[in-house]
Amino acid sequence: MKITGGLLKMKAELKAPIHYHLPIGSELIDVNSLINKRIRLTYENDIFCINCGAKTYKSFNQGMCYPCFESSPLASECIIHPERCQAHLGIGRDMEWETKYHLTPQIVYLALTANAKVGITRKPQIPTRWIDQGAVQTIVLAEAPNRYLAGMIEVSLKAFIADKTHWQKMLKNQINPDVNLLELKKEMTQNLSPELRKYVVDSELQDLSYPVLEYPEKVKSLSFDKLPVVEGVLTGIKGQYLMFDYLNVLNVRKHQGYVVSLEY
Repeated sequence: MKITGGLLKMKAELKAPIHYHLPIGSELIDVNSLINKRIRLTYENDIFCINCGAKTYKSFNQGMCYPCFESSPLASECIIHPERCQAHLGIGRDMEWETKYHLTPQIVYLALTANAKVGITRKPQIPTRWIDQGAVQTIVLAEAPNRYLAGMIEVSLKAFIADKTHWQKMLKNQINPDVNLLELKKEMTQNLSPELRKYVVDSELQDLSYPVLEYPEKVKSLSFDKLPVVEGVLTGIKGQYLMFDYLNVLNVRKHQGYVVSLEY
C-alpha cells in the first residue's frame, strides 16, 4: 500500500503500550500495526506550512514557513521561555489565541525520560506532552492559572533539576534507576517560594510504556533534509520517533509539513 500527503506529528493514545497513529494527508495510519514490518518513507520534495498552508523551501519551528515563524503565537518567545509570557498583562502576538491557550490552567510536572526533568504544559495536553517526550513515568507537581506563573515555577526549579530531555538516552531507554519522583516532588516543593508553593497539588504517579521490540544500543538520527528515503523494519515507536532496524530513528515532529509517501 502507498499513501502520499503532508506529514504531521503522531497522535497517541494512553494505553499499555502507547498506541500511535500517523497522519499523512487525509489518512491516519495505525503505526503500531506496522511494528516488525518493513516500511518505506519517501520525501516528495515539497514542504507546506502547517500553520498557513503556504509552500515553503524550508521548515521552521517544526513545520512553519518563515513568515509564520516570525508572526504566529505558536512561535512566540514564551513557547520556549514561559516565564517571559506577558499574556496576563494583555500583551501577546494574538491575544485571542493567548487567552485560549496561555491564560488557562497550566501544569508543572516532573518526568522521568532518562533522568528526571521538569516541564510545563496546558492541562488538556496531558498525557500527550508526556508521551511526546518519551517519559516512562510522570507526576504533576503544580497547577498554575496561566503560563507566566507556571514558567516562574519551572525557572525556580531549574537550579535543582534539568528541563531538557536527553533524546539519545531516552531512545535507548537508559533510565536512571535512582530517580524516585514521589520523593523528588517533595524535595522540589520545598525549593519553591511560599508564593509559588501554593500552586502545588496532590497527584499520583503515571507510568507509560511504548511499543518497542527491543531498545537499541546506539541510535542514528535520520533527516529528509539529507536523505530522501527512510526505510527498514519498524522496530519501535517512542516519543515522536520511529525506530528502524534497532538503530536508525526519524523524528516525525521535526518533519511536519513535509510531503511524504509511505509504503508498507
